[in-house]
Amino acid sequence: MPTRTFDHEEYVVSTIHWTESHTVRSARWHSESAAPPPERIIVADDRMRADTAHRLAGEGTALLWRGDFPNACQLLRAMSRRLDRNPSRPGSDARESFRLHRRARGHRARVLGRLLVLLDDGHALDLRRAPDVRQACTEAYGPPYAPTAVSLQELLGVIGAHQWRLKGVEVPALGARIHPHYGVFSPVRGEYIDLVAQAPLPRAGRAAFDLGTGTGVLAAVLAHRGFARITATDISARALACARDNVQRLGLAGRVDVTGPALFPEGRADLIVCNPPWIPAHPTSALEQGVYDPGSTMLRGFLDGLAAHLEPDGEGWLILSDLAEHLGLRTRHQLLTSIGTAGLRVAGKIDTRPRHPRAADAADSLHAARAAEVTSLWRLTSERRRV
Repeated sequence: MPTRTFDHEEYVVSTIHWTESHTVRSARWHSESAAPPPERIIVADDRMRADTAHRLAGEGTALLWRGDFPNACQLLRAMSRRLDRNPSRPGSDARESFRLHRRARGHRARVLGRLLVLLDDGHALDLRRAPDVRQACTEAYGPPYAPTAVSLQELLGVIGAHQWRLKGVEVPALGARIHPHYGVFSPVRGEYIDLVAQAPLPRAGRAAFDLGTGTGVLAAVLAHRGFARITATDISARALACARDNVQRLGLAGRVDVTGPALFPEGRADLIVCNPPWIPAHPTSALEQGVYDPGSTMLRGFLDGLAAHLEPDGEGWLILSDLAEHLGLRTRHQLLTSIGTAGLRVAGKIDTRPRHPRAADAADSLHAARAAEVTSLWRLTSERRRV
């Protein structure tokens, strides 16, 4: 099957087919969540009722929208409300509640993802009252080259990401804005940034690494704290492009080197900071890769490689939420065992409570776990410092 590369990330190119005005038509299929191309597609327009759309999508039929764009958005909201009538039920324990929550979220995404729109070979949306999405789609998908079908739900995310990229996100610790790109986790949870901005620095401190830099926000914070040389890494091509953009915007290109794809760069540093995804589960989209880390792969990679990359008096800062512990997905004993096995010891820990709205949402099926969540900065040193 042919492939195409976007920003150095490879996607399988699939094709969908449908009948319109007695003619069989086709288009390239693209899904950021790697959803398979729909096998059954019908053309829908402003006459489509929400109950009918919800039923057809739930049965696996995709709806290719040919009507008014605002009406498509209204239909998507109506389908969403119908899905909300059956929220995920709590499980017998936190782990089971999380499993049911993820299953419900997956079902919701699949159903809503079956309302499709067609981008032409210039990324334009040929619908009545449609916005100009060409720049937003080029930023997310790369240069256009063929008519492409995407879900309306995904396209709205692309449009929203474009607005965030234009306006940026205010980061008080920097006194500046960070501009997230599509597919890169936005620094909207400020508590982890504040931890890095306020934690006491190691005695020696000229060189620092920021592993899994994402938007580059923590690399920028380390530069503001006085580090002369910061190396920022990521395995995502989108994140590397985003971090370079923000480093340039902030005038830090002479002090922050963005490199990858890799976890650790070559050499050693006085401070190595890592804010890995917090939940050991499989992501279902590019955006979820900032939250979900299957098998704690990045966490284990950071711990196992830390001692070999620290200067003798250096520290590694692990910024980690304990939400996975409250969900029954990881225990504190497992975390501490991983730290010790890697030849590390805990020199200190700074805790903070989350400030995001979900922590106070009693209607959330995971409310008990979210309300108990604590985000910590673990100060780690190599066992060799004791000698």
